[in-house]
Amino acid sequence: MLTILTPTIMLFPTLWLVPSKYLWTSALAHTLMIAIFSFTLFNQTADTGWTFLSPFMATDPLSTPLLVLTCWLLPLMVLASQNHTASEPVSRQRTFLSLLASLQLFLILAFSATEVLMFYVMFEATLIPTLILITRWGNQAERLNAGTYFLFYTLAGSLPLLIALLTLHNHTGTLSFFTLHFSPSMTLHLYGDKLWWAACMIAFLVKMPLYGAHLWLPKAHVEAPVAGSMVLAAVLLKLGGYGMMRVIVMLDPLTNELSYPFIILALWGVIMAGSICLRQADLKSLIAYSSVSHMGLVTAGILIQTPWAFTGALILMISHGLTSSALFCLANTNYERTHSRTMVLARGMQTALPLMASWWFIATLANLALPPLPNLMGEIMIITSIFKWSSWSLALTGVGTLITAAYSLHMFLTSQHGPVPHHMMALPPSHSREHLLLALHLLPLLLLVMKPELVWGWVM
Repeated sequence: MLTILTPTIMLFPTLWLVPSKYLWTSALAHTLMIAIFSFTLFNQTADTGWTFLSPFMATDPLSTPLLVLTCWLLPLMVLASQNHTASEPVSRQRTFLSLLASLQLFLILAFSATEVLMFYVMFEATLIPTLILITRWGNQAERLNAGTYFLFYTLAGSLPLLIALLTLHNHTGTLSFFTLHFSPSMTLHLYGDKLWWAACMIAFLVKMPLYGAHLWLPKAHVEAPVAGSMVLAAVLLKLGGYGMMRVIVMLDPLTNELSYPFIILALWGVIMAGSICLRQADLKSLIAYSSVSHMGLVTAGILIQTPWAFTGALILMISHGLTSSALFCLANTNYERTHSRTMVLARGMQTALPLMASWWFIATLANLALPPLPNLMGEIMIITSIFKWSSWSLALTGVGTLITAAYSLHMFLTSQHGPVPHHMMALPPSHSREHLLLALHLLPLLLLVMKPELVWGWVM
């Protein structure tokens, strides 16, 4: 654990003291080293399932894949942002990289926290660097509006969670993940108890986001720079799923009754978000709404609470993190050349950038869950679990997967095929930096096919 925590802390002096001509090289080398060190977490499972650093920090098979994903994403964000920030003064480039490093530090502390309150503090702390990234380095004039949506949606959802956690501590005397399982379950009969359950869940459902509380997500994604979109899609949405998996075990007597409307809303959200994707003109907005659709499936899987559903939810979270991050990188390569996110104005890219079209093809197939990719494995496990819960749900999940395939193919065909518009004749070629970036996204996805037990969690 210290092998990734200490280098992450030491990244801050490195970024501010290194000469400006070596800034991006040293940042990339340093973050890549942290990412490689993080793989050692995979083979440290103790008999209890927990691997200790201290009483307040430990990892288990649920948090390890998400920790490794967090560490793997930082060098990719550094690679993707190099062109975006090249024209800025060096001090601003250092600040930008420091924000990314602070985001990684908070996420490592959140995923390895053994105290619920420490997890809550780190869960909230990730807001600050993300908000600065959106409002300072965003592309459009709407970025302040997007930052406000992002901040207030998340805060409005998470303040009831703080009160609920303090109530829980008052009742059980502990907030440690180790001992909460063994504390006596609360007698939950009153309406106030049902409000307590809702307060525990709503913060994570907003962060996921559940359809209905999702309005902050497309705005934040569309206005954020490429690094902001990558970390939002790949890791910050997963904080909500991870928090739900940890907390839902403590809410057991009530969850069986109260989760029904949320499961139905999540499955309805899969269809609605997918339908919205079908008529999006903005490329980044389409990818953002597809995240809402996929996370609806994850939410339903977690709320059902069967071992298969939990496993499927974790697998889908990891594979969606890599896929949607790759799609945002591809959208950014288009934007840097055409200066437009409108799909109709930037079509026929296969003729102009043929090798980039092959990356588009692989990422699109991963997004629509082509076998044998982990995306399909996660989706099938969740859909099977939901079908076991209620056979009527097959209608919703079936239509949802059909629409997912439709909008993924629509995105690929619209952006890659057709005649090249006349205003796009002199496009710069694709760079090896961009090909490396996409290879580092999609190769782990293909390699997980060989060894899926790394992201199964502790339930199998």
